[in-house]
Amino acid sequence: MNGVHDMGGMHGFGPVRPEANEPVFHAAWEGRVRALSTAIGAWRRWNIDASRHAIERMPPADYLRFTYYEKWLHRLIVQMLATGMISAEELASGHKADAAAVAIPPVTAENAVQATTHIASYQRDVAAKPRFAAGDAVRARTINPEGHTRLPRYARGRFGIIERDHGAHIFPDSNASVATEDAQTLYTVRFTARELWGEAANPADRVYLDLWEDYLEPA
Repeated sequence: MNGVHDMGGMHGFGPVRPEANEPVFHAAWEGRVRALSTAIGAWRRWNIDASRHAIERMPPADYLRFTYYEKWLHRLIVQMLATGMISAEELASGHKADAAAVAIPPVTAENAVQATTHIASYQRDVAAKPRFAAGDAVRARTINPEGHTRLPRYARGRFGIIERDHGAHIFPDSNASVATEDAQTLYTVRFTARELWGEAANPADRVYLDLWEDYLEPA
């Protein structure tokens, strides 16, 4: 979807100012939100693309003013409500309803740690042959999807060259709705900075984006 979260190439937000000696958490509650996300995520009621899309759907004013872990907390609440893990009444009261079902299996320290440390592969074997090969000229499609996408606005309609074929990977646009994996070839595409940003960009600069096959068309 198009939204304030897709800030690439936008002016007016000021420079990025790294924080010297930045701590892992700025406050104790941030660590608790991180722990909650890990523990509740162990039930695997959603995936990483659905999680990203939950943050993208935040009201723009909230997205801009919320801190990193405030966005995580918002996402967690939205997903728990959407999957029926909690009710609006339970959220308002802060207490489990008497008749509410208990999630099974219970989360333990062991399976929560496993959920955190286990790195799942998003690569898949598919029968379809890649549509493009290294060296092919392509154009990123001009799309305005209502759902999740990993094709940034600044690259849409721009011309690039296929740099590398990474094999088939789960397509995030489909995976975000938990409808289907729709695995397809993932490519690294090389764009010149001037193609993306205009004549003011350094002619020697290049930008490399990993883009799925459905995002691309022959140039």
